[in-house]
Amino acid sequence: MLQIDPTKSQSLGADLRALRKSRGLTLSDLAEALGRSVGWLSQVERDMSEPSISDLRAIAKALDVPMSLLFAHSSAPVEENGFVVRSGARRPMGSGEEGLREELLSPDLTDDFEMVHSTFAPRSRMERPADRPTQEVGYLVSGKLDLIINGRAFTVGPGDSFRIKYAVYEWANPYDEPAVAIWVIAPPVY
Repeated sequence: MLQIDPTKSQSLGADLRALRKSRGLTLSDLAEALGRSVGWLSQVERDMSEPSISDLRAIAKALDVPMSLLFAHSSAPVEENGFVVRSGARRPMGSGEEGLREELLSPDLTDDFEMVHSTFAPRSRMERPADRPTQEVGYLVSGKLDLIINGRAFTVGPGDSFRIKYAVYEWANPYDEPAVAIWVIAPPVY
């Protein structure tokens, strides 16, 4: 039987369960998509079994998330696990393509929302508009960012906030400085 180190974050299973549920999948649905048993998947979700790299690749594909999200569980003191995320222990999300680097600020993905730290590189832009069934609120910490939300154009600067509610949107940072934003997204999408 796999021994879990109590000093390390044990949130992979909880995150997988939250991601599965947020996509409306049952244990049976996901197990079938993975070609694995319901019992195996249940053990993974309860942190009683550790999936292989191949398993993680298949899980990421089935849940439509970047594989990096499943790898990046950093160590945290057991008393902080699920409560505190230290600045050097944020989980990176996504590939960094398009000039966007994102880090999870939430301790895990088990809440009804997620909090994300986003850095938009200078002269970067979204390749395709996003259209996802979420409510999102952003707060620009630094830089400037151009947004198109439901066809309406906005430029936001430090201290400005914005909301995207079940809307098609895109972003661009045509400026010479990076833009940094804090986003709250419900339900979680990563």
